[in-house]
Amino acid sequence: MIEIINSAWFTLVVDGGRNGYADVGVPGSAALDQFAYNLLNFLVGNENGAPVLEVMGNEFTVKVNCETTCAITGAQVTAYVDDKQITPWVSFAARTGSTIRVKQVLEGFRYYVGFSGLMNVDRVIDSYSTNLECRFGGFRGRPLIKGDRIGLKEPKVVGERFVPEEVIPAMEQPHVLRVLEGPEFHYFTSEAINRLFEKKDHSWYIVSTKSNRTGIRLEGKPLIFRKEMDKSITSEGILPGTIQVPGDGLPIFMLNERTIGGYARIGMVAKADQDRLAHLKPKDKVFFQLIGIDEAERLWRQKIELFYRTLPQ
Repeated sequence: MIEIINSAWFTLVVDGGRNGYADVGVPGSAALDQFAYNLLNFLVGNENGAPVLEVMGNEFTVKVNCETTCAITGAQVTAYVDDKQITPWVSFAARTGSTIRVKQVLEGFRYYVGFSGLMNVDRVIDSYSTNLECRFGGFRGRPLIKGDRIGLKEPKVVGERFVPEEVIPAMEQPHVLRVLEGPEFHYFTSEAINRLFEKKDHSWYIVSTKSNRTGIRLEGKPLIFRKEMDKSITSEGILPGTIQVPGDGLPIFMLNERTIGGYARIGMVAKADQDRLAHLKPKDKVFFQLIGIDEAERLWRQKIELFYRTLPQ
């Protein structure tokens, strides 16, 4: 069993996502950094799809009431098991009664905490992920709070595993996100498009404080719609990484909690860069780089190959 001593700013149970149900309006609600999520389960010896904790904020603290193996991935953090400092992206053993504490986030935004053994949480529609709007999945369909206790089925101690340092993604700002043209790319003036993809001081955007797991709003110079184009569209399906632009002209990155939208879709963050969205925090700078489908596919293949090279053969 684990017991939450301090839930930091925001802590959820997540997994690989509630996939395959977007046609009936059920979003994926997956871990926002899938690279960190999947490697976390490798580090603690769990099967793919096992639930983990997605955390934002300093001073997350959890007590472990069994012998188990733990790890922390995602954002770079300063963390301890009891009084011993631990290294992120490296597994470590925790004894019965041990306390794991993440003192401070150094780089990035969200980090992931996992334990060997299966957390005893709700599996709804083929997923353990928490759907906050519908209040199901995860731990009673809500964020974790102090005093919550979660059982662990068949916890175990596995040998130390690690992710090579050169494989761990950089998460510092400014964030350069590679983008494909969206269906409504042509809704915007040539001047707005050219400025959006210039890597100059006047072309960056700032992450708004009005952001959450549904979407990340940006602040900066509004994108200008062409005069003959409407500023909204008939609602259509959207995917994680879609960049929507409402009437105010300020882009929004859509994450894992929506299946439909009615704003113009200027672009789509390349799949290889979508994990980076988990680490955009308020006041961070964001640049856009336009690429084509061939380059996006090459980048994704490269990332998949990197992941599998990390795993033992």
